[in-house]
Amino acid sequence: MKNEHSTISLDIALKTLSNLVFIGYWVGKKNDTFFKQYDLSTQQYNVLRVLRNQNGDVISLSELHNRMIYKMSNTSRLVDKLIEKDCVDRRKSTTNKRKVEISISKNGIQLLEKIDLHIQEHTLSINKNLDRKEALILNELLNKIKKS
Repeated sequence: MKNEHSTISLDIALKTLSNLVFIGYWVGKKNDTFFKQYDLSTQQYNVLRVLRNQNGDVISLSELHNRMIYKMSNTSRLVDKLIEKDCVDRRKSTTNKRKVEISISKNGIQLLEKIDLHIQEHTLSINKNLDRKEALILNELLNKIKKS
């Protein structure tokens, strides 16, 4: 016989799933509003962060896509938009003409530096109703869900 803590009922599982979907949407809208002031989408910001973490090295489009948080994003289109904003550079590889190399531009780095001044405040505002212990527990529980 299973005890009441070994499994959850369907109604609780559905409520949990509904809350996860809702909170994902809610955080997404908050992020969209925040990044809009920098004329960026959340996905474009993610591309810039990945590129900045390259520390000046180039990255292929496929590798960039693999490092994206939003795997459903059209990475090529995101890069094109960032090129239009002069935040990203794209060039053909010198060793493999079929390969495209992407890197962050000086303007892209400067834009991220501007965002860095306010991202901490934005992040803390989303988490403002949690204390440290609650945030640690929430992260532990979310990681547990990801493993299933």
